[in-house]
Amino acid sequence: MKEKVVLAYSGGLDTTAVIPWLKETFDYDVICCCIDCGQGEELDGLEERARLSGAAKLYIEDIIDEFCDDYIMPCVQAGAVYEHKYLMGTAMARPIIAKKLVEIARKEDAVAICHGATGKGNDQIRFELGIKALAPDIKVIAPWRDDRWNMDSREAEIDYCHAHGIDLPFGNDQSYSRDRNIWHISHEGLELEDPSAAPNYEHMLVLSVTPENAPDEPEEVTITFEKGVPKTVNGKAMKVSDIIKELNRLGGKHGVGIVDIVENRVVGMKSRGVYETPGGTILMEAHDQLEELVLDRDTMEAKKRLGSQMAQTVYEGKWFTPLREAITAFVDKTQEVVTGEVKFRLYKGNIIKAGTTSPYSLYSESLASFTTGDMYDHHDADGFITLWGLPLKVRAMRMNELKKENKK
Repeated sequence: MKEKVVLAYSGGLDTTAVIPWLKETFDYDVICCCIDCGQGEELDGLEERARLSGAAKLYIEDIIDEFCDDYIMPCVQAGAVYEHKYLMGTAMARPIIAKKLVEIARKEDAVAICHGATGKGNDQIRFELGIKALAPDIKVIAPWRDDRWNMDSREAEIDYCHAHGIDLPFGNDQSYSRDRNIWHISHEGLELEDPSAAPNYEHMLVLSVTPENAPDEPEEVTITFEKGVPKTVNGKAMKVSDIIKELNRLGGKHGVGIVDIVENRVVGMKSRGVYETPGGTILMEAHDQLEELVLDRDTMEAKKRLGSQMAQTVYEGKWFTPLREAITAFVDKTQEVVTGEVKFRLYKGNIIKAGTTSPYSLYSESLASFTTGDMYDHHDADGFITLWGLPLKVRAMRMNELKKENKK
């Protein structure tokens, strides 16, 4: 019996070329594992493609609901947004993919796990940190960092496949480099490699239209939450994955959630990409809209800081760490009161508030109104301002004294 390697398999040219390379270089039986995070039609024909490429077996693991419930929602609830813009569609998916690869490796008694991430990107870090955390005894193979991998272009990979009897319909594709799942689709390459160039949205967009091409009439949407988890859209109860799909449809229709980002990769370089996250943008905005009504000031401030740290932690591939678990535990506590109804209108790329209600609302009309109420005495502000401003006053007095002394 040959030793086995589990390959993170997408069916694209890179991972197709990896199959014969693994067999030739290590004499392994290759167990292909495709993790379905919501790639849609990208999975069509994978079984035959894997067989023709020389794989001993193919697993297609549907983890969409687990991905949405256990990975996406903790990030939504934390308000985890990397560098103020990126909603981390790729970063959130990598730890659950690593988890499933380890599960298949254990099931198959494999000695190694292989991924096709390049040596310049974030994904190599995310995959390998996940594997190290869950299975430190399993060897990791990264062909793009292996000196025996001599293919540096699509043409070289196609030639290699043909030389090994793999004649699949791959061409010299000049499209964007994309990553898609239920949460988003990312685009890199082509004109995006020049930061001074505008994105060719007409050629690029998959889930969305541009705001200019969105309908001229707004559309009203209502979402309800229970303890931070979305439960209904426009009165219809759905599981989280179906809510994301429905919000993707609505957001894509109205040009919501298209962002052009230059981000800082973990390995140190800057990278430009365009992300389409229509449903995710709506869901995070709706969740934020409800939280601002029900969370007190100190909790909100602490949550903002930890949300930023959560984003960086997940972006850097540190999902399976005590830090991430501790942040999630804090966030879980805050979500106990995030229950209510959020209304908004979608229009030309915008999400426009239309009212929020919650049984846990901390908003008091009596306090907030310009009309004096029984709960607030305007004179109370005198002492508060005196004490609050005391450090400023003391400093100003001292600086004035020093100025006078310097003039003498």
